[in-house]
Amino acid sequence: MRITRALSASLLILGLAVAPAAADSSPTPTDSASADGDAPTQAGTSFRTATEVEQGQTATASGSTGDYLYWSFPADAGQRPTVKATVKLPETHASQTWQIDVYDGLRRRQSCQYGAQTRTAAADAPSVEADCTLRTVRAWSETWANDPLPGTYYVRLTAVGLTTADLGLPVSAEIRVGSKDIGGSAAVDGSLAEPLVPGIAVKSEAEKDGSEDSSAVLSAIEPEDGWSSGWWSDRWVWTAIGGALAALAGVGGYALTRGSGRPTRVPPGA
Repeated sequence: MRITRALSASLLILGLAVAPAAADSSPTPTDSASADGDAPTQAGTSFRTATEVEQGQTATASGSTGDYLYWSFPADAGQRPTVKATVKLPETHASQTWQIDVYDGLRRRQSCQYGAQTRTAAADAPSVEADCTLRTVRAWSETWANDPLPGTYYVRLTAVGLTTADLGLPVSAEIRVGSKDIGGSAAVDGSLAEPLVPGIAVKSEAEKDGSEDSSAVLSAIEPEDGWSSGWWSDRWVWTAIGGALAALAGVGGYALTRGSGRPTRVPPGA
């Protein structure tokens, strides 16, 4: 009976551990964060004037070939951001190469894990597309590493290697930022004190001093559920499942090795 009760308790623990995993199995796409009706229709010309874009929005802008177009968006730990850009070219033009670059909150250029970061449009082609999928954003990293960290990310779109005849031709650009939640497989031990957001240090100092002036904060965008909202991941679920399986293995091993009970007493001299 003791073994039966122990097995029942272990199975109950295992069921409670598996239930959250089943409930969390449906993906929650971040591409539907907001409607495109509020999407920006212009781009900045530098890091400081980068236009803020939320994940899930499609931002548009008009410019000229040779211009640098800048946007910024937030990315939190556990996310793998993807930036897609489409440039509509004038009717008549020579061959053009367009490039999309992504920088983190420290303005370090981040390499693309995959995607066509640079695309060349043939002469008189109507448009050109480029995309870049970053590595998964880590909650913490060594100071010497170039790993993506939570905070503001900057997108720069420009044409490279232009001919003189194409300089200044009107173009229209469109970018869309989305991300995939990687989950517990990307979890690390440790986290940043603050996300890498422009003006975060000034804001923190103002909060310490009790001041309500936040005019010095340059970035007003953040993930839908706030920074470091993904502290819960399937890593906790698999840890609980592993503990439950270990308990079942211990109970099963005890049941196999304990024997049939106490040994029968043999009278002396028998």
